[in-house]
Amino acid sequence: MDPEILEFDIGLGGGGSSGRDGDDDANIGLDVDEDMADSPAPSSILASNSNGGGFGTGGGEIYLPEGDLLDLEPYEGMEFESEEAAKAFYNSYARRVGFSTRVSSSRRSRRDGAIIQRQFVCAKEGFRNLNEKRTKDREIKRPRTITRVGCKASLSVKVQDSGKWVVSGFVREHNHELVPPDQVHCLRSHRQISGPAKTLIDTLQAAGMGPRRIMSALIKEYGGISKVGFTEVDCRNYMRNNRQRSLEGDIQLLLDYLRQMQAENPNFFFAVQGDEDQALTSNVFWADPKSRMNYTYFGDTVTFDTTYRSNRYRLPFAPFTGVNHHGQPVLFGCAFLINESEASFVWLFKTWLMAMSGRPPVSITTDHDAVIRSAITQVFPETRHRFCKWHIFKKCQEKLSHVFLKHPTFEADFHKCVNLPESIEEFESCWLSLVDRYELRDHEWLQMMYNDRRHWIPVYLRDTFFAEMSITQRSDSMNSYFDGFVNASTNLNQFFKLYEKALESRNEKEVKADYDTMNTSPALKTPSPMEKQASELYTRKLFTRFQEELVGTLTFMASKSDDDDDVITYQVAKFGEDHKSYYVKFNVLEMKAACSCQMFEFSGLLCRHVLAVFRVTNVLTLPSHYILKRWTKNARSSVILEERSSDVYTNYLESHTVRYNTLRHETFKLVDEGSKSLDTCNVAIDALQQAAKRVALATKNEGRATLVNGRIRGTLHVMLVGQIPLITKCPVNHYLRMTWTRRSENLQMSWTMRVENVKFTGRICFLF
Repeated sequence: MDPEILEFDIGLGGGGSSGRDGDDDANIGLDVDEDMADSPAPSSILASNSNGGGFGTGGGEIYLPEGDLLDLEPYEGMEFESEEAAKAFYNSYARRVGFSTRVSSSRRSRRDGAIIQRQFVCAKEGFRNLNEKRTKDREIKRPRTITRVGCKASLSVKVQDSGKWVVSGFVREHNHELVPPDQVHCLRSHRQISGPAKTLIDTLQAAGMGPRRIMSALIKEYGGISKVGFTEVDCRNYMRNNRQRSLEGDIQLLLDYLRQMQAENPNFFFAVQGDEDQALTSNVFWADPKSRMNYTYFGDTVTFDTTYRSNRYRLPFAPFTGVNHHGQPVLFGCAFLINESEASFVWLFKTWLMAMSGRPPVSITTDHDAVIRSAITQVFPETRHRFCKWHIFKKCQEKLSHVFLKHPTFEADFHKCVNLPESIEEFESCWLSLVDRYELRDHEWLQMMYNDRRHWIPVYLRDTFFAEMSITQRSDSMNSYFDGFVNASTNLNQFFKLYEKALESRNEKEVKADYDTMNTSPALKTPSPMEKQASELYTRKLFTRFQEELVGTLTFMASKSDDDDDVITYQVAKFGEDHKSYYVKFNVLEMKAACSCQMFEFSGLLCRHVLAVFRVTNVLTLPSHYILKRWTKNARSSVILEERSSDVYTNYLESHTVRYNTLRHETFKLVDEGSKSLDTCNVAIDALQQAAKRVALATKNEGRATLVNGRIRGTLHVMLVGQIPLITKCPVNHYLRMTWTRRSENLQMSWTMRVENVKFTGRICFLF
């Protein structure tokens, strides 16, 4: 036989299992299989046959074997140019026959330690030691299937003095069934991602496609899964390794960027979990000065947005966001997540809390994740934790896809059951009816979500502030601060520019909303003093939402259903819909009302039901405790009066109503008691007449002050309270002494002060 050169393009490694089965774009973990655990063979290996002079290694063109060489079987005395050539040849033979191979044992020279003998075996050789990975304290969580059955098939080679390797032993027989040709590509030692396939995977991965879709494209490209030469598991692991290599470089860029930002501004905060030298495998958190300042004003409710590390984006990036006084998303800091263990989330939340001056939020919204929930319980024990309802709806489409297909009405019924109930009892009844109607009482995922209902069903969450204008609005999902900037194909190398563009865009939108609020006046729809008051206090968007509630009272009737001295209960219902009533408890003396719908507790705006009660009780303006500063035009102001922390103008607007209701309440009590007999009636009349004289005298003397050259002079002491940690390390706690002169009944005065070159402005209204 003439000498010929054989080329073996065979990989002996690769393969692995995905980190999350069925999740096309989830994080990918490597499998440790027992087949061919050594490194892959070179892509081009030369072999020789001693029968007939052997295969040469001359400099001629490398070409594939033809004719009888395709059916060549190992035999004792067969020679190879190298150990790698022997390994590749045996693996090629194994592919043709239908089994997988691996390296079993070797023998080294006592003289120089070089390998002089090697044995290649069937992957099913030997038996697994079932106790090899067990200890007394630990059990394997996911035991691998048993693949070794004691097969004796093998090929042994040893090196000769000439440097060539010769077959010293060959066992052909197997004690198990061999794999048919259409399944050989599943065997570990025959799974290799070729160069062209890697190029295609790289291209599709950069475009944002996941392993499942990429494999579909490869199967179509190569004309079948068996011709692809590897499995989806291999594709997942290859993509994971790609991403890991990319992240290592990206994280270094991230750290360089953060160090530069901190050098430019000392108030820029960033931290790396563990040692900074190990940052390539650690989590990173950062918050710029504006984010930290935002939290001082709007940190009552927070969203931890892990959308970007999920199926849609695959970027391990998670921002902390909130809602500003215009209802716009606002940033509280960002995290870059490599390690997503519970300990990592605990570190992240503690670090974020430290950057935010140690003040935990009232509420926090996250994705439905057991690890995140456990970390929040440890770091924010008093904070109300909510799961993102929108994400749960999205997961429902996946978990109950068969129900969606079989029952087109299920989705609408599910949404109604979650969003519409006004009471816990109504929800429980609705849920039971839903699972019975669609025969889902035993569905595992749905039962798990029901067990967690207090963390995502709106009716259980209405007693906590989440800064949302509606119980059912879609913004219950993540605020998506970076949507429109970060997408499926974004990598960290691109991220920095997009991150800064997002900050600039969001800031510009807030500036525009501030401008519209300060320089335009909304159209009023009623003659109500309350509407005018709200238009002067609230931002434009919040006023519009309040206006909807106020106008909505025109179709509601409020009737007294119970009177418990200071607290009166009103039944409020839309005209003609008495069957759907709301109940408002109103304390006249304290001017406090609580509605069964709990809209104020949830959103910070009064509902139409309370406003309807205010209308029938002649409460003409909003009491100050129902005007949350975070929704007002001056939400970012830190200036308050020393004696009262609420706005003076608001106090004035409500003062007449408070006095009126208080007098009326006391007078009604006097009338009730005085009318019981003639004697008590005479006493009451005498008391009223004496009171009328004293009121007239007080009215005559009211407002007198010392005149100086025809003008009234006085001094007001105003105190600034609070802390501005990003501007000065010292708390702001200073008095401003302002001298005023009054010519008219009311006086409005603007003031300006500076703290370390940061200007603060405000307006104070003096009333006489």
